[in-house]
Amino acid sequence: MIDPDLPVPLWEQLATILRGKVKSGELTGRMPSIRSLSQEYSVSTRTAERALVSLRDEGVLVVLHGKGYYVKR
Repeated sequence: MIDPDLPVPLWEQLATILRGKVKSGELTGRMPSIRSLSQEYSVSTRTAERALVSLRDEGVLVVLHGKGYYVKR
């Protein structure tokens, strides 16, 4: 889970969790919405968005504008 006391930024912790879920096959297809991620992990929507953008920049996710973030095949 996310630990605000760690020196690692919250968005990076969330990105690590999501990356692991993608790698294990737990997350496939369309990613949960930014709002649902922020509620599930008790972080701001900005933090959730930053985590998804980071994963997009790494090539783990792709964005379909107007449709959301998807796990890259």
